[in-house]
Amino acid sequence: MIKKALLALAGLLAVVLIIPIFKSPQFRVERSRSIPAAADALFPYFNNHKKFNEINPWLKMDPDAKVSYAGPESGVGAVSSWEGGKTGKGSATITESKPNESVKLRMDWKEPMEGVSTVEYTLVPDGDKTKVTWAMYGDNNYVGKLMSLIMDCEKMCGPPFEQGLADIEKAVTTPAAAKP
Repeated sequence: MIKKALLALAGLLAVVLIIPIFKSPQFRVERSRSIPAAADALFPYFNNHKKFNEINPWLKMDPDAKVSYAGPESGVGAVSSWEGGKTGKGSATITESKPNESVKLRMDWKEPMEGVSTVEYTLVPDGDKTKVTWAMYGDNNYVGKLMSLIMDCEKMCGPPFEQGLADIEKAVTTPAAAKP
C-alpha cells in the first residue's frame, strides 16, 4: 500500500515538473482605463517614480516598504528601488519616455524571486478622455513557469493595475481644494 502511494506521489510530482516545459515562456498582464483628463496631466505619474508612488498600489499594500531613488528625478535613467515585507525587493528603471505618449520601464525583481520584466504605460487620446494602458510582460524561465502553476501573474497584478488606474483618475480629477 505504501509502495503504491509513493509511486502515485512520484508520478504526480513528475507530471507537475513536466508541465512547465510545455508552457509558453511569455507572459503579459494588461489593463486599460479611459480617464477624463488630458495626457499631460497623467504623464507625470508614469514618468516620475516619486509621483507614481503617490498612487502605487503595491506601496499601499506595504506602506512600511523602504523606497529609494537614483538618477534623474524623471525620464530615462530614473530609478526607484524598494524593499518590503509584502512587496519583496527590486528596482524599476525608466528606459524609454515619450512625453504624453508612453513610458517604458525595466523591472528587476530580486526577492522573493529573481526576474526581469518590462512595464509599459501608454496614453492614447480617446475623445475628451485619455485611454491609459498599464502592461507588464516578459519571459519566464523554467522556475518561473513552474511557479506560475501556483502563482498566477494575471490574478496577482491585474487587480492592482486596475486600482492604480482608478487612483490616478481620482488624483487628476479631484479638485485641488478637496485633496487631503
